[in-house]
Amino acid sequence: MRRTVRNISVVTVLLLSLFLMNIFLGPVDIPFRDILSVFTSRPSDDAVTYVVMQNRLPQAVTALLAGSGLALAGLILQTLFHNPLAGPSVLGITNGASLGVAIVMLATNGMLMSVTTGLWGYVLVIFAGLVGALLVTSFLLLLSTMVRSSLVLLVTGIMLSYIISSIITLLTFNASATGVQQYVLWGMGDFSLVSLTMLPWFSAVVTASLLACLPLVKALNVLQLGTGYAESLGISVGRSRNILLLTTGVLCAVITAFCGPVSFLGLAVPHIVRFVFRTDDMRTLMPYTIVFGGGVALLCNVICTSLTSSVLPLAAVTPFIGVPVIMWVMLTGKR
Repeated sequence: MRRTVRNISVVTVLLLSLFLMNIFLGPVDIPFRDILSVFTSRPSDDAVTYVVMQNRLPQAVTALLAGSGLALAGLILQTLFHNPLAGPSVLGITNGASLGVAIVMLATNGMLMSVTTGLWGYVLVIFAGLVGALLVTSFLLLLSTMVRSSLVLLVTGIMLSYIISSIITLLTFNASATGVQQYVLWGMGDFSLVSLTMLPWFSAVVTASLLACLPLVKALNVLQLGTGYAESLGISVGRSRNILLLTTGVLCAVITAFCGPVSFLGLAVPHIVRFVFRTDDMRTLMPYTIVFGGGVALLCNVICTSLTSSVLPLAAVTPFIGVPVIMWVMLTGKR
């Protein structure tokens, strides 16, 4: 009990520190005192208030929620497919969401997610991403009932990613220059794409999806031992699997639609948590995966916004964190 309290305290301090770093650090150098005045008193500079409240705060909250959602999605997929290398990006789920987004964005010259279209533009983009993500997830789930080899599922997911990438390439080849430019910028990944106006909607969907998974901790624990054993314990495997896959699809679709395709977080974070806590118990893995996912995303965002005078794309940072973890998993061969 004492060790658990200590772990929670350490993780909480680290997460809070990373969140505050996202508020106080950025491409624009603002004195600590001026930023603090935004929250403690009436600031003297409206520009500082705008940067903090309209940019840095929404960006930090978005990174926290997006990282948590992707990490949990990766943990669920690794459990359902019994494959340590399963993840939203590897299995093609993120690419499926990207294809849905590409269709609607390129067809409208990238204007759907602009200020002029309002909420309905975001809703259409999210719906298209959800359909793409769920189609890929459903196909992989159907294949998993017929093929027992984890390697076959992994290779199938990779092949799906290539096919979807080819379709996206054809779409961009025939799209307008404006649409292609908007889609390419979106595809680099950026937590600042969620404005303060859209933040409540984004937060509500991601938080609801995270909470929907918490009651299924027991089912995930048992599913690690196989579907036959789960059914013998009275677990409704089909119902639990459908809820988990739907939740995973929603998380990947919403986060991809708002932030672009963010790679490696969903794949690497569950392994980081397993390495730190040395357990496969979902009662420990699930909450810490959610917290660690948010922390790693906040760290990536600090790197993107603080290393240079311009903001780096997420796609240039996340592989440096995710690839070493995946290489360690493959080379050790412990799972």
